[in-house]
This record gives sequence, C-alpha cells and structure tokens, in this order.
Amino acid sequence: MRADSPRQLYPFAALSAAYFAHIGFFNPYLPLWLKEAGYGLLAISLQTSVQSLTRLVAPYGWGWLSDHTGERVKLLRFCATTAMLVSAALWLNLGFAALALVLLLMFLNTSAMMPMREASMAHLVSQNGNFDPKRYGRVRLWGSIGFLVTVFAAGAWFEHFGLVHFPAWTVASLALVVLSVWLLPDVKETHAQHAQALPVWPVLRQPRVRWFFLALFFHVFAHMGIYIFFSLYLDELGYSKTMIGLLWAVSVLVEIAWFFSQSRWLAWLSPRAWLLLCAGVMVLRMGITASAAQSLAWLLLAQALHAITFAAHHSVCIALISEMFPGRLRGRGQALFTVLGYGLPGVLGGLLGGVLSAQFGLISVFWAACACSVLSTLSAVRHLRA
Repeated sequence: MRADSPRQLYPFAALSAAYFAHIGFFNPYLPLWLKEAGYGLLAISLQTSVQSLTRLVAPYGWGWLSDHTGERVKLLRFCATTAMLVSAALWLNLGFAALALVLLLMFLNTSAMMPMREASMAHLVSQNGNFDPKRYGRVRLWGSIGFLVTVFAAGAWFEHFGLVHFPAWTVASLALVVLSVWLLPDVKETHAQHAQALPVWPVLRQPRVRWFFLALFFHVFAHMGIYIFFSLYLDELGYSKTMIGLLWAVSVLVEIAWFFSQSRWLAWLSPRAWLLLCAGVMVLRMGITASAAQSLAWLLLAQALHAITFAAHHSVCIALISEMFPGRLRGRGQALFTVLGYGLPGVLGGLLGGVLSAQFGLISVFWAACACSVLSTLSAVRHLRA
C-alpha cells in the first residue's frame, strides 16, 4: 500500500464513527436522564460540565504521555477500555458525588481520544505539508454519520421505552469504540519526531494567535447553549423526544454534507475570512434559537446553520492551527485548541448557563450565547486584521 493511500484512513474513519456514535446519544440525552433522575437545572449543569472540566487537563496529560512513549494507539485502547468499564457503574443508584466521580473517570479517558487520533493521522490528511480539507473531511464525516445514527435512534428508543436504558446505551456504544481502536495499526512513533521541541510561547505572543484563540473561545462558549441546554429547552417548549432527536439529526445531516464537499467551498475565502463568516452566522443562529424556537420552521433553519457554525468553523480552525503551529509545535497547538476551545468554554458555559437558567429561565442561556457570538465576531475581525 502506498504511503499516501486513502485506505490508510479507513481505521481512523471507523474510530471517528464509533466515538461520535457514543457522543451522539450521550451528550444530547444525558441532561434528560439526569432530569428524570430528579436533578435540578443547576445540578444538571454541574454534572454535564464535568466533561468540559476534563478537557482542561486530559488532552495535555495524555498528549504528553503519547509524545514521550510514542504509543498513541496503545493509549487509545487503554482509554477506550477503561471508559467502557467505568460506564457500567451508571447502572448503580449513585448519589450526586458518586455520579460526578463516575463521569469524571469516564471523561478523563474519552476527552483525549480525538486529539490523540488527530495527532496519529496528521500526516495522512496533509499534502506537501499543507492541510488537505478533502481528506480530512472524508474522515470527519464518518463521525457525523455515527452521531446522526445514534441521536435519531436513541430519541425514538427513549420516546418509546423511557430513559431507563441510558446506561445500557452508554456501555454498548463505548464497546464499539473499544472495537474500533483495535482496528488501528499499532505503530509506535519514534522519539526522534518529538526531540528538541520548540518553545510555544513565542507563537502565543503573536497578536493573530491571541485573537484567534479569543474568537474560538467565545464561539464555542456560545455553542455550549446548544450542547448542554438545547434538549432541556426543547423539552420545556413541549417538543417530543423523537422531535428533539430529529432536530439534532438535522444539524448533523448538514454537517455531513459540509464535510463531504468542503474542499469546494473553503476555496472561496481565506481561512481567516471563513472564521469571521462563521462567527457572524453564529449570531444569527443563536438569535433565532432564542427568539423563535416555538416555530418549528425557524428552528429547522437555525439547526441547518450548523453546517457553518460548527462544521466549517471546525475545519477552518484545524487549518489555522496547522498553519500557526507547524511541525513540532502541532501537537501542542492541537492540545491548546481542545483546552481553550472546548475545555474552558465548556466548564464556564455549564456553570454560568446553570445559574442563568435557574434565575431567568432556559431562554436566557440562548440570549447570552447570542451576545458571546457577537464577541467572537469582533475577535475574528481583529484576527483578520492582524
């Protein structure tokens, strides 16, 4: 097989599909499962923010270990197996602290899997040292397909049988992740690739890099309204669990379409211009979600904008990270992308969103997300000028 053969990407596509199949039901329905268990909004936000909390430490911790041992695949297998075994505890009648500990142990292992996968396949989604959006999109779209299948199937299942089977879905989906990591080629990376690491601080001191991370932070911070509170918001508005699953599925369908065809559209603008466009579209999406969610037609439009606010934004950020953190800096750039882009916004979004929703109702979360989108847009403008 040629070194650049697309077939080398198949195992990574399988892992992407299995991992996001797990995320596809777990993240949307965890808040509803907690609600059925008797937790209030603030308690739910605290439990769901555990995942983001682990993203502050796990990517760097596992990344450091994988860099120093070169055993990325073995570490992926360990993480997947440990998470699956720990998830079996969800069947137990756990108190608040014990449940938080179980989620913490699960997420410490799962939250670093995608950054390690990205690092493992980085050379396979590049052409002549440059990010290849077509190759990357063809791998990432399988994650979206996995997400789509479970978010829709789980919605229908939970509608008919209730959320009592949520722990079984968790164990079964993580078992698929365990199976997929064993399909990866067990190749140990040589230490020579990681020797004489370059300092990262000179890059972080560049204005364009600082404004990029600020734009990223506020953009994902705004998305936390969707990730954590969207299902609860729709449930409060009277939407059925099947319809909630369908609305999640709409966003993933347009995401799949984008990843499949993104090499055509991304050529229209520079990555920095795309970053600004994505932020501006996010303002529109959050405004619609906050003001017109009672209308299914408007809500469908808002979910369709996910193609820009998430899929395009994600690929553009990966491209910019590859540009700003080249060579031996790329691993740390990817870790910073996860920590500053998903870890910190997730923790703050869960906590502040819980306080807002408890005091002013769930709709206030989406107006706050709209304001954060405006801040992301302003930061993207400064990044473009820098």
